[in-house]
Amino acid sequence: MQSQPLEFGLNSFGDVPSRNGELLSDAETVRLLITEARLAEAVGLDIFSIGEHYRTGFVDSATPVLLAAIASATEKIKLGTAVTVLSTNDPVRLYHEFATLDAVSHGRAQLILGRASATDSFPLFGYDLADYEELFEEKLELFMMLQHQDTVTWSGKTRAPLDERRLHPRMPQGGIPTWIGVGGSPGSVIRAAKYGLPLMLAIIGGKPERFAGHVDLYFRALSEAGQAAQPVGLHSLGLVADTDGEAAATWWDAWQPAVASLGKERGFYPPTRERYEHELGEGALFVGSPETVAQKIARMVRALRLSRFDLKYDIAGLPVDARARSIELLGTQVVPRVHELLTQEPAHV
Repeated sequence: MQSQPLEFGLNSFGDVPSRNGELLSDAETVRLLITEARLAEAVGLDIFSIGEHYRTGFVDSATPVLLAAIASATEKIKLGTAVTVLSTNDPVRLYHEFATLDAVSHGRAQLILGRASATDSFPLFGYDLADYEELFEEKLELFMMLQHQDTVTWSGKTRAPLDERRLHPRMPQGGIPTWIGVGGSPGSVIRAAKYGLPLMLAIIGGKPERFAGHVDLYFRALSEAGQAAQPVGLHSLGLVADTDGEAAATWWDAWQPAVASLGKERGFYPPTRERYEHELGEGALFVGSPETVAQKIARMVRALRLSRFDLKYDIAGLPVDARARSIELLGTQVVPRVHELLTQEPAHV
């Protein structure tokens, strides 16, 4: 059983959806995200997070602006990122943006920081991929200093030095909740533990239980670093619909071309129907009826000792009404069912 209260969130990469078979414009998609965040709050979800990408088909390139707009349209839901590419962001600017977001949202801001799986931001902002590791390590060190120290003196290779600088507006003492996103690197797991930061596992394919070793490593590294226990979260893709058949058919129509495109770029597996069925069953896709998705989430909570589950609910071309129904069912049916399942003894097979 998870050691922290279980939270449920939605993640968006700003994927452009469809309506009546036609893709929305970028502007319509931006406004839709605000509507969907309001719906997420209305159905009782805890967190709404937006990613950071710089390519056609995505509208999440100005994440803090979008989150500020959502803050003005909501009252309670926490507002985060999924993920912020720290390597190509400036930690000082990032502090200013999220201190401001935290102020306008009355303390609802949070971050997930990552090294980037999509590397479009490196050439766009003039960074060298050869500096991938050094950029992240230095900028994480500085960002954590800015959050935890009143004034900061710092020097490094990746930006201009700071000399007794105090930034404004101020974040709350100790900063805002900041997670480290991990796609599979044990080094990233250890880095999160070193700083005493919560761990978000981004699992988009394969059997999620294979990450249990990463979770064991994380808790062991926290202990060895003298850090307090921290929550572990899971980010995975999926869709909730009224029936398994409807969910599987709707998601396939958007997932298949998306994975085919990524396969050419990153060498992913081909999106065959056989592979798809495996991902629906034992794999990382949380696609199905409320009962099917709830059962799978509850199993992952136990296997990975989760305190948070985030559903990446949008994918390019997915119909607007399917997205809305998925959000509604996640909040009103899946979440209560997961809590119910977790009060029961796990089934032994």
